Amino acid sequence: MPYKDPGKYRPPRRHIALVNRAVARLASMGLTPKNTVSLEVPGRRSGRVRRTSVVVAELEGCRYLVSLAGESEWVRNVRANGNRASLRRRRLLPVHLVEVPVGDRPQVLKAYLSKRAYSKSPEFEAREFFGVSPNATLDQLAEIADRYPVFRIEMG
Repeated sequence: MPYKDPGKYRPPRRHIALVNRAVARLASMGLTPKNTVSLEVPGRRSGRVRRTSVVVAELEGCRYLVSLAGESEWVRNVRANGNRASLRRRRLLPVHLVEVPVGDRPQVLKAYLSKRAYSKSPEFEAREFFGVSPNATLDQLAEIADRYPVFRIEMG
């Protein structure tokens, strides 16, 4: 079921959360597809480093992160940490994540859907998370863009 409430976070099912943690660990060791990395950011309440696996989308020479879960925990933690985080794929890379305005998100969502995430096809992600066809137009993606935070990755 896609996320229909733009401000509502739908936590992952328990087994999905476990798989995500395992994939984040594999990504940090470089054992996942190249576009899957471990995002590391301090928890906004605990201060403990939280890790989640994310897929990096590329568009016109820039790299982006898309939150499939909408206003997810990692999005809230990144914002609370001044948009600073780290990406890990064998090495730790400190990054600054710049939130993309809603009007610019459809192109990034389209680029994201053209990539294959770890063990999931673009078709699955289009239907399961976005509630759109895998061949969704930019206009269709614009209709849902406000529900999915997107961040441009900048070094340091």
